[in-house]
Amino acid sequence: MNDGNARLSRADRIVQHVSGLLAAGAYKAGERLPSVRQAAREHGVSKNTMAEAYDRLVARGLLEARAGSGYYVAQFKLPTSVPPAPHVAAAIDNVSLLREQLDQHYEVRPGDGRPPAFWMERSELKSYFSAFKTGDPSAVDFGYGSSWGYAPLRERLRVLLLERSITVQPEGLLLTHGANHGLDLIIRHLIEPGDTVFVDDPGYYPLFAKLTLAKVKMVGIRRSHDGPDLEDLATKLALHRPKVFFTQSLAHNPTGGTLSPAVAFGLMQLAERWGFLLVENDALADILPSTLPRLAALDQLNRVLYVGTFSKTLSASLRCGFVAGHPSIVKALGNLKMLTTVATSDYVERFVHHLIQGGQYLRHLRRLKTRVEEAHKASSARLEALGLTVSQSVTPGFYLWVEFPDGVDEFDLCRAAAERSIFLAPGSVFTPGRSPSGATAIRVNVAYGTDPRFLDFLRDQLP
Repeated sequence: MNDGNARLSRADRIVQHVSGLLAAGAYKAGERLPSVRQAAREHGVSKNTMAEAYDRLVARGLLEARAGSGYYVAQFKLPTSVPPAPHVAAAIDNVSLLREQLDQHYEVRPGDGRPPAFWMERSELKSYFSAFKTGDPSAVDFGYGSSWGYAPLRERLRVLLLERSITVQPEGLLLTHGANHGLDLIIRHLIEPGDTVFVDDPGYYPLFAKLTLAKVKMVGIRRSHDGPDLEDLATKLALHRPKVFFTQSLAHNPTGGTLSPAVAFGLMQLAERWGFLLVENDALADILPSTLPRLAALDQLNRVLYVGTFSKTLSASLRCGFVAGHPSIVKALGNLKMLTTVATSDYVERFVHHLIQGGQYLRHLRRLKTRVEEAHKASSARLEALGLTVSQSVTPGFYLWVEFPDGVDEFDLCRAAAERSIFLAPGSVFTPGRSPSGATAIRVNVAYGTDPRFLDFLRDQLP
């Protein structure tokens, strides 16, 4: 018996043994198993242990318990697959890249959207993750918590946003399950099927999937190194009437670009003139200078909804973010949150608050910022040395936008990468409608941009 089996309880070993028999087809569906008394004798255990093992197999759906009769092999009837509605199928297709980030199959991951786990685990946070205590047992709330989110964290965030020159009213900030949850609430509240919205092109592909699911019309606004192209925006405003423009100002995903003051002012003027709202996603704010131009700081949350998260800079497993905006809109988002999810995790929010208050998060951010800067510089240099065009960025972030010479086909590139277990994020995924309008490009996560296997692959693919 190996060490793993030695650590199993008697009930565990019986469950494992019987599960194997069922998987091998030793019993037919509906067939009765030996009684508890008989099986207990066969396995050399007490009747209580045998009954516990059978109950576990019932809980797993492998057996059925029939009162007064015994235990029988469950009869499975799998539901017939129903094809999703067209807009749902389109939305699922849009997040196919996200699926690989969750269910990882590839060894080399330059297309990943998140920093590697070891950047988080091998930091000041590791010991705190394994030994988190509130300090006061009575402080743990076993209820839902407020639908607004943990009050001390909300207040702390209001102070942090003041450092970015963003003043938030007490009822102007709502905690969410990360940035994507915030975007989902905004879409549900502000947008009806058939409405028109503007998005960055290229832009944040999970947002495109949400908008597809909401049955809205997306119009892409060309993204330049210093923000949305104002000329393209003005041209399209003459043709469309958007309710909302979703954009990411700083360390843009996927291009890495950062909004310039001139473009920020121009964008706010057009929003005021044409009457649309702006949703500003600032997912990497905690590793970026507080003095960089933000639409929410210029507007003071009158026409801007500001979305933030800890998931990119702390842990993807800690789904904690927020939406800040005018109280009239944020209250409505709070009601919608209560109807759809009741509340966010009070425990997670307390945990994040303790990291901030205890200084661990600040020390972690300092180290993470250094890693990002070093990786950004090294990846840019190695990719440019191959003759590729790498987007320039004022402020280092997680991403580089890398364009290939003429003659490189995106489909062939991704297929060849997959054959070598390399995960790429193709440029078309980041374009509304997945219709690339320029050179073949990929988004590269700076943490993986110097991987020798990735660089060797690119060298082989270049004409």
